[in-house]
Amino acid sequence: MFSRREGFPHWPLHLLLAAFTLFTLYPILWVVSLAFSGQQSLAVITLPKDPTMMDRLRAVAPWPAQWSASNFVDVMTEQPFGQWILNSAIIALGTTVVGVFLACTAAYAFSRFKFTGQRTGMMAFLVSQMFPGTLMLIPLYIILVQWLGLGSSRLGLIIVYATTSIPFSVWMLKGYFDTIPKDLEEAALIEGASVGRIFWTIILPLAKPAVAVTALFSFMTAWNEFILAATFMDQEAMYTAPVGLRFFVGEYQQQWGYFAAGSIIVSIPVVILFLFLQKYLVSGLTAGSVKG
Repeated sequence: MFSRREGFPHWPLHLLLAAFTLFTLYPILWVVSLAFSGQQSLAVITLPKDPTMMDRLRAVAPWPAQWSASNFVDVMTEQPFGQWILNSAIIALGTTVVGVFLACTAAYAFSRFKFTGQRTGMMAFLVSQMFPGTLMLIPLYIILVQWLGLGSSRLGLIIVYATTSIPFSVWMLKGYFDTIPKDLEEAALIEGASVGRIFWTIILPLAKPAVAVTALFSFMTAWNEFILAATFMDQEAMYTAPVGLRFFVGEYQQQWGYFAAGSIIVSIPVVILFLFLQKYLVSGLTAGSVKG
């Protein structure tokens, strides 16, 4: 048994953590400064002809010489970025609803019922996660565009994103369902509750932490995905936000201010969703299920 030494100073550890925190936040501060600088150049602060040491330090510090919200205004007014955000929101929400619903029902079936092919099905989900997403690009394009005719449509991306997120979600939810005591379901069966009612009124409320993580994973996957959206979406009005951001930085023109402002706008919904779901991420497994 090792015990913590009394009086051991904590400041070295705090100093190390503060250094890593600054190292992590420094690029984010540069993006924020570039977005509010009102310019498109990566040089937020222009050095004079004969810079002093203070001028060099100011150039290194991510702090614009003049704050302006013109980049945000131009992105939302002069560019169809609002439409791209709307497309991403519809696709991400549709993916979350469809993916979480199918994953919850499938995970509960794998956790509670015994049927032929149960182990094979779980292994198939696991094996599907071993291949990179680009490997499925060609077959998905053939199925989605040529067979189903859903190219450049929100429904097509919702189907693709929900399908690709289900294997991971099923594995995570099944492991959580396995930890829920079966005594709760047996007691409900004795009281005359059906399997469907048990699932909706007992299991899902107890599995809120796992469902929250699954919903967050599904939403972030659909919200941030770029390769599939850039491949399937060939109409500018149907672009998602990540696909639209790439046009701000091209081969012959670099609009870094618009790119930084758009990146901040795209990050806001994910931050809000995480703050909303964090209370479920830390909640207890069976809190409130049994009195006494």
